[in-house]
Amino acid sequence: MAKQQREDYCSFCLRPRSAVEMLITGREANICNDCLEQGLAILREEKERFQKESLETDLTWLKPSAIKSYLDDYIIGQDEAKTTLAVAVYNHYKRVMSPSASKDADEVELEKSNVMLVGETGTGKTLIARTIARMLDVPFCIADATVLTEAGYVGEDVESVLTRLLQAADYQVEKAERGIVFIDEIDKIARKGDNPSLTRDVSGEGVQQGLLKLLEGSVIGVPPQGGRKHPEQKLIQVDTKNILFICGGAFEGIEHRIASRLSRQSIGFSSEERANPQTHNLLQFVTPQDVKSFGLIPELVGRIPVVTHLNPLHAEALRRILTEPKNALIKQYQRLLSIDEKELTIEPEVLDLIVDKAMEYKLGARGLRSLCEAIMKDVMYHAPDSKEKEFVVSLDFAKEQLAKSSFGSAA
Repeated sequence: MAKQQREDYCSFCLRPRSAVEMLITGREANICNDCLEQGLAILREEKERFQKESLETDLTWLKPSAIKSYLDDYIIGQDEAKTTLAVAVYNHYKRVMSPSASKDADEVELEKSNVMLVGETGTGKTLIARTIARMLDVPFCIADATVLTEAGYVGEDVESVLTRLLQAADYQVEKAERGIVFIDEIDKIARKGDNPSLTRDVSGEGVQQGLLKLLEGSVIGVPPQGGRKHPEQKLIQVDTKNILFICGGAFEGIEHRIASRLSRQSIGFSSEERANPQTHNLLQFVTPQDVKSFGLIPELVGRIPVVTHLNPLHAEALRRILTEPKNALIKQYQRLLSIDEKELTIEPEVLDLIVDKAMEYKLGARGLRSLCEAIMKDVMYHAPDSKEKEFVVSLDFAKEQLAKSSFGSAA
């Protein structure tokens, strides 16, 4: 009589092979498809819980004074903008980290405050936003508003802003939902007048309306690879209620609107201060009303309640930018040469020349790097092959290099 073969069974639920749909066998143990699916579900739950806990522990939660102190190490001046952003970021992440609002009617619901930065080009709008994101160690992206158009037209959808944030967060949705988005050139999507457009404005007012749902906080379907959405595309759902939006723009010509408003309001205690607007930085008086009159629709202005300004950079501030911050340009060049075991010395007169030229071309802090690159090009080229250990950049050498560069032809 043949000996009956013993039937394999699942090592977890002890069901035999005949009672399950599939049995995966191993050397010491077996597992059925049902137990495998349950184990996979438990693994996913634990992974999500771990990610949420790590997000809460990894998020750097600093007080406004600590945030501003960190910004002071990298950004010269702009105390008003740094203080405003420090408070806004602190309150925003207090809201993110606080327990979810209960159903109690007495529970206070906290809402986020997006920020608008108004300032000339090269005053540090993007640098402030990038520095804050680096300090908090949260996903950060920069989006250019000029490439956005209405759906159905050539350009990018407003949802592509969140695609860049997802990419910065390695497509971890929970992490991206606590990030910071800097929308640059927001003034370029302003409508032409203070009245609604009678014709199709595909890259102006229509884009502003598309941004409303992003700024206010809602669940947005985001195409993973960016570009235009189409019906058959699989979208990633991102909740924007905990994403801080910082908008920046030069708002060229807004000073005239501010001056006009101040001239109508120059009655009272502040009339002497505002009597001669030409002697003051008019951007310090900017209000949401001025931004609205520039061409942003009231609904968009209402979703960016915090409006602050960045002062134009004067010669003293530009001089400090060259040498004082941790990422100062002169320190960067000295560090680059020190890697080749070379020492760089730049005479103070050269720094004054760079500042004077930057003021002349009105390029702000960005102009400093262009001028430094023109002066340092030959030094950086010859230094690696040279046997000299020390390089001194004199005033005559700097003038000679500028004369040979595009700046010399511009002059």
